[in-house]
Amino acid sequence: MNSKNNKMVLIILSAICLILIATSTIKDNWLSPLRTGVGYILMPIQSGVNTVGMALYNDAENNRKLKSALDDNKLLQAKIDALVTENTSLEEDSFELQRLRKLYALDQEYGQYKTVGARIIAKDSIGWFSVFRIDKGSSDGIAVDMNVIAGGGLVGIVTDVGANYATVRSIIDDVSRVSGMAMQSGAGCIISGDIKLFEQGELRISDVMADTDIKDGDKIVTSNISSKYLPGILIGYAKDITTDNNRLTKSGYLVPVASFDTLQEVLIITETKQQETEGIE
Repeated sequence: MNSKNNKMVLIILSAICLILIATSTIKDNWLSPLRTGVGYILMPIQSGVNTVGMALYNDAENNRKLKSALDDNKLLQAKIDALVTENTSLEEDSFELQRLRKLYALDQEYGQYKTVGARIIAKDSIGWFSVFRIDKGSSDGIAVDMNVIAGGGLVGIVTDVGANYATVRSIIDDVSRVSGMAMQSGAGCIISGDIKLFEQGELRISDVMADTDIKDGDKIVTSNISSKYLPGILIGYAKDITTDNNRLTKSGYLVPVASFDTLQEVLIITETKQQETEGIE
């Protein structure tokens, strides 16, 4: 029985009880049998009134408790949401701090060069960071052909500059070519960008003279004779170096040191190869 029906029954029973109670209070002797009968009738009705009243009370109390529980649940959910947001923010700050510490360590490693830090604000490709934009431009001293580093080594080169932004082409882009050399032996090579090949985490090494010493695991850095890249910047590690069919050259693959799927911040070396060369001259 629902609450509305309970209330109606309670009203009817209460009215009947009042009539019967009034009747039972009349003192005339001739009404004594009637009062006795009313007593037999009144007791069950009073019991019914008590039962219905208790049901109404319980229903109201349950509704009150339910509303209170719902209100408490809303407050609790709001607190949980706030804690989740705060925790996420703290995690992001922690990850950002780790990345900035790595950039700082990289800046110290290449301390001979002046650098400017920048955040990546957009990229042209869906998957990898082959071409992307940063939030620093000419007003920050950024110029075309400046080298870009992150994640322990070379990322790419600045190709276009606006007042407050710059475009970077990374070494994994299909048109990228970097003149490199093996750090251990000085053997020269060319590092070619290849987006399809990079899906396997590799770039291509070619134009290695067959009689030079370059082997798997060698560190490959930018060459002294590179026209646009400053010398000595780590690119990656040689892999699967084999002699070509012409017996005159070797080729293989390179595992880049930078992570081109998770880039967020980079360092721009604020000196071009041309400026360095002119300074030496």
